[in-house]
Amino acid sequence: MNEGSALETMTVRIERPATGGGVGRADDGRVIFVRHSLPGELVRVEVSETTSNFYRGEAVQVLEASPERVVAPCPYAHPGGCGGCDLQHASPDAQRSWKASLVAEHLRRIAGLEVVVQVTETARPFKGSRTRLRCGVDDAGRLCLRAARSHQLIAIDKCWIADEVFEPAFGRSWHGVSEVELRAIGDGEPFAVARRESERGTTVELRSLTGAPLDPSIHSRVAVNDIVYSVSPLSFWQSHRDAPTVLLDAVLEMADVGDGDDVVDLFSGVGLFGVPLAKRVGAHGRVTAVESSPFAVRDARTNATGLKQMKVREWSVTPRSVNDTVRAGSIVVIDPPRQGLAKGVVAALVRRAPRRVIYVSCDAATFARDLKIFLGSGFSLNLLRVFDLFPMTEHVELVALLDSPT
Repeated sequence: MNEGSALETMTVRIERPATGGGVGRADDGRVIFVRHSLPGELVRVEVSETTSNFYRGEAVQVLEASPERVVAPCPYAHPGGCGGCDLQHASPDAQRSWKASLVAEHLRRIAGLEVVVQVTETARPFKGSRTRLRCGVDDAGRLCLRAARSHQLIAIDKCWIADEVFEPAFGRSWHGVSEVELRAIGDGEPFAVARRESERGTTVELRSLTGAPLDPSIHSRVAVNDIVYSVSPLSFWQSHRDAPTVLLDAVLEMADVGDGDDVVDLFSGVGLFGVPLAKRVGAHGRVTAVESSPFAVRDARTNATGLKQMKVREWSVTPRSVNDTVRAGSIVVIDPPRQGLAKGVVAALVRRAPRRVIYVSCDAATFARDLKIFLGSGFSLNLLRVFDLFPMTEHVELVALLDSPT
C-alpha cells in the first residue's frame, strides 16, 4: 500500500545497484530504491511508494552524474514513462556491471555463495534485438507498454529494443482487443497474436501487422544451428534474437551427453534443447521431454519427428513427474519460468540421483533459492555462465552446471 505522497521529493546519493533501481538512504535512514539512477550519483527523487521499511521513487533530476550515464536512446525511457527498460540511461559496460552485481548479491545472500560473476554480451546490437513484444491496448486502440510496477498503459509509436518490422502495427487501431503480442521469430512475415476479452472468456486471433486476419494454423519456422523448429503462435520462444543459439550452445556444452545417455528435459517447450540432445544420445539413448503447454507439446512432437529416442510428455513439472522420468545417472536439463521450481521438485530430483543437472534460469533470485537446496544436498556448482540477453534491463539468463555428489 502506498502510505506516502507521490509528490514528495528528496535528495539521495545512490550507493549501489539493486533489483528495482539504485539504492540510497533517505534522511530518516530508510532504504530508497531509485529508478533511472546509477551508483555514485546524487539525484533528486520523486517518491512513488512509502512503507515502514523503504521508499521507491524515480530520479527526476540528476545533480551529480555518473561518468557511465548516457542519453537514453528511447524517448519513452524516462521517469513516468515506459517501465520495460530499466537501464537505458547506463552505458553497456555499466549495464553488465549492474547485472553482475545483482547476480552475485543474490547468490551471496540467498545461496550463501561468494561468486565472481561475469556477464557475457552478445555480438548483435541492442537495438532491434527483441523478436517478441507483448503490448496492452488502451481505450483509443493504441498499442501500449506499462509504467514500472504499474498497470498504467503508456501509448507508444515504436519500441527501440524491438525488431523494426513491428512498426506498422503501431500505426493502426487495435480497438476491441485487450492485448497484442507481436512476433517476428524465424522465417516468414511477422504477425500479431491478438487477445480479445468477453463474457465467454478470452479468444485469440492471428492477424497481420496491419490487422488483416490470418490463417489460424500459421506456425513460425526458426533455424537454430542445423535444426529448424516449428513454433506455434501460443508456444513460448525466447525473445532475444540470439538467445536460442546462445543458450543451446551452453546447454550442449555442459550436458556433455554421449551415445546411450538418458536425458530428461524439464520445461522442454518446443524442444529447443531436447531435439539436439536426442540426436546426440543416438538410437541407444533416451530423451524424455516434460512440458505442460499443449501447444508446445504438439510443436515438440513435430520437431522430434524421426527421433524415436525422444518422448514428449504433457505434464507439469512436479515431484511426481520427476519421480516418473528421472533415473539414477540421468542428465537433467531444467528451464523453468521466472518463479523457478515448484515446492518439492528439487528434493525429488536429489532423491533420483541424476549424474548432473543443467539449470537454465531467467531469474537470479529464484535460481539462488533452488541452488541453495541442491548445494545442501551435496550437489556442487561446477560452472555458471551469465548472458546479457535482456539488454537495457537488469535481467539476465543464467546457465549452471550442477554435479551430483555421487
